Amino acid sequence: MPAETTTPPPVPEAAVPAEAVAPLIRGVRVLRELTEAGGTLSLSGLERATGLARSTVDRITSTLARMGYVRLDGRDAVTTPRLMELGNAYLAALRLPALLSPRADALADELDESVSLAVADRDGIRFIHQATRRRAMSLSFRIGDLLPAERTAPGPLFASEWTDENWRAWRERRAADPVNRGFSAVPPRELPFPDGGFEARAAQAGRDGWALDDQLIEPGLVAVSVPVRDPRTGRIACVANVVSHTSRHTAADLRDTLLPRLRATVAEMERELAAAPDPDPGPPPSGSAAWIGASKHELGREFIESLARGLTVLTAFGEGRAALTLTDVARATGLARATARRALITYEHLGLVRGHPESRTFGLTPRVLSLGFPPLSRTSLPRIAAPHLADLSARVGESTALAVLVSSGPTAEIQYTARAVSPRIMGVDIRVGTRLPAAATSLGRVLLSDPEDSAASADFAHVRTQGYALLDEAWEDGLRTLAVPLRDRTSRAVAAVNVALHAAGRTAEECVAEILPELRLTASRIEQELHAAGHFTRVPLL
Repeated sequence: MPAETTTPPPVPEAAVPAEAVAPLIRGVRVLRELTEAGGTLSLSGLERATGLARSTVDRITSTLARMGYVRLDGRDAVTTPRLMELGNAYLAALRLPALLSPRADALADELDESVSLAVADRDGIRFIHQATRRRAMSLSFRIGDLLPAERTAPGPLFASEWTDENWRAWRERRAADPVNRGFSAVPPRELPFPDGGFEARAAQAGRDGWALDDQLIEPGLVAVSVPVRDPRTGRIACVANVVSHTSRHTAADLRDTLLPRLRATVAEMERELAAAPDPDPGPPPSGSAAWIGASKHELGREFIESLARGLTVLTAFGEGRAALTLTDVARATGLARATARRALITYEHLGLVRGHPESRTFGLTPRVLSLGFPPLSRTSLPRIAAPHLADLSARVGESTALAVLVSSGPTAEIQYTARAVSPRIMGVDIRVGTRLPAAATSLGRVLLSDPEDSAASADFAHVRTQGYALLDEAWEDGLRTLAVPLRDRTSRAVAAVNVALHAAGRTAEECVAEILPELRLTASRIEQELHAAGHFTRVPLL
């Protein structure tokens, strides 16, 4: 018989601890609903999805907007790449993406197949890295997506190490949701699994040291997985997974042809883990407590101080800061110990933090990635820049644009990738996709002045020195443009932003005095989001 189509009853949650921070619980609920909606949801939609009062939703989104985690666009709340700071804290503390992703990327190039890394998240698996092949029929999973263990290749491997308590929790979830409607990253199953099927797969995976997914997620998708073991404990740290389509490989083909190469890569990954030195703790966030206090003073009741403080606690973790004591968290955030303690109690209840009583430390769990990371993990630079260009255009009353260098040498060109048009009757209108000679534009001269291109940068050394390019009626009469670079996490200029206007509107001196500070402020805001988005993902420039 076909599976029931009614919504399953929710799995009962543990009682809320008396010391939990209610506004923090509500704020996390809003972020999760935004994530499930793909990163954008109307305020009235958030009200319906969360069951919160509209006034509460307004205050939460106002606070998140102040923190730079959402953008209020008319009646919609939109997550921004700054929200990825929370997931980045978990991934940095985990260290596995930084250590193992180059091996996964190289294997994907060698096999011409998608390769992912996954970790266990209770009775599911969550992706921490994706090296995806771009095809018409390609993998659509994202970093942070959660899948039910029983419908994946990594799942049986993790389940081979489950305790009786883990199995009991899995059975409770399966009974409440037999077709996986609680996992938005996969389509619901038409038929539930037969009794004992997954238990047998887990036992077999434990004996074999590898596992297959033969179209368990959806027809046509096949995968093979091998565990990467922690050299200190011998337990599974993560699972490396090769995914293909039946038009290229059957599950048996994956086992016979690709499994040996996957095993060889996993052996290299395990040697990488064994040789990795202990990380030096990176700098924790600074001045957050003072900033939160100032925001509360400025915005009044529209800013929920306890929510902002709670979210700051997550960013206390990071590389070299995977396990922190209560004192460590309080010191890193500048919060009182009692405030930090209540936030940690709340996160333990929500499954975002795990306590280790024997060492009196706390660590982030993979569930932190559920706070906005999946829909944001595939953002592009034009999408990041677009709202900032529109804001800049509104502030200065002129057209703005983003461009990247698409060729090098004497005939180097730039390509316009995003823009915001001035409402003026006579404005600059250069369409997205337009290519122009780089040396003839302020955008191009900023990019050519970057030390990456030593030959061209010598010609525009003055641009690099002053940090901007001003071009006055160079390739069209009456057109004056001013541009500054956008730099990635390595300080390389990967794009440029400009303001273009009619020369009669402002003198060159007025452009430098009035527009340049606004242009640099916009570039800084775009860079902050680019750096957050590009920490553990590749941000397309086009």
